[in-house]
Amino acid sequence: MIISIETITPPGGVPRGAIAGAIAPAGVRPQRRAAPAAHARDAWPALPLEAWSDTYATLHMWTQVVGKTRLALAPMQNHWWQVALYVTARGLTTSPMPYESGEVQVDFDFIDHTLTMRTSGGDARSLWLLPRTVADFYDEYMDALRALGVRAPIWPHPVEVLEPIPFATDRTHASYDPDAAHRCWLALLHADRLLRAFRGRFVGKTSPVHFWWGSFDIACTRFNGERAPVHPGGIPHLADRVTREAYSHACISAGWWPGSVDGPVREPAFYAYAYPEPEGCPDARVWPEGARYDRTLREWIYPYDAARAAPDPDAAVLEFFQSTYEVAATLGGWNRRELERAPDLVTADLDAS
Repeated sequence: MIISIETITPPGGVPRGAIAGAIAPAGVRPQRRAAPAAHARDAWPALPLEAWSDTYATLHMWTQVVGKTRLALAPMQNHWWQVALYVTARGLTTSPMPYESGEVQVDFDFIDHTLTMRTSGGDARSLWLLPRTVADFYDEYMDALRALGVRAPIWPHPVEVLEPIPFATDRTHASYDPDAAHRCWLALLHADRLLRAFRGRFVGKTSPVHFWWGSFDIACTRFNGERAPVHPGGIPHLADRVTREAYSHACISAGWWPGSVDGPVREPAFYAYAYPEPEGCPDARVWPEGARYDRTLREWIYPYDAARAAPDPDAAVLEFFQSTYEVAATLGGWNRRELERAPDLVTADLDAS
């Protein structure tokens, strides 16, 4: 059941104007998560992959459903940047997307555990984030968009997964642990903050810091302006033309992802890679201690737990981003003098008073 946020106060006495939406089967509002005891910057949460893998798999599909709405509505940008989601102070957002009657925005809230759709006309619909199948989530989400007058025809199949199940028939993925989702968002918040700081060191073309729902990772990419060799493609259930647009120009990327139970990195980790990869990257020394080159992924990996255990996690992660970039850019012959901001301007005081 999907209802306007103005029309109902669910059992439990939520004030008028608070979010209402798809409610638990017994008609009881899901328990609201208490505010974290510490500021997100002070606590890097534990996120062992196996402990929340079912929730991860379900949430991955939910973000793909919402992300495909952005693909359907937002105008094309270079490297498919228009399809990504963005980290917010409460979760993830599509940012405003154009539709026939104005703009619509969809927000995941991992504090109150809601998904809310708002239009520039003032209308809104919401769903509770709770254990439910991908099929039910998909049906209720699309119904909510239609109720808002938003027509967003999407291709209802997941991408970049080994065994894609169409959204409308996916009753395999149905888990949602709010605490795990909250901790994942906190990890994304840390990664977003550090990637934005790292992005500020570069004056060449660089992507926004954005969340890729296909691979469920957050990343920022730097470019040197040169065309890249045609990418070979081959990413599971993703058209090669998509990959070739994404990697049309030489780039160096850095990011974070939760890992993969089916892949070589079965833990959350920061990563970095170059395309095309210059000769010598696999054997180059990078920092900090604990960082390594994975020859299967062809990426540098720095385990999230290593960062959590470091005396200064922020400094350790930024050192990883910087050292991998310097290796790839130097071996790749990038014009670093023209592309990088002078060190004394990275944190310069811009107050003109």
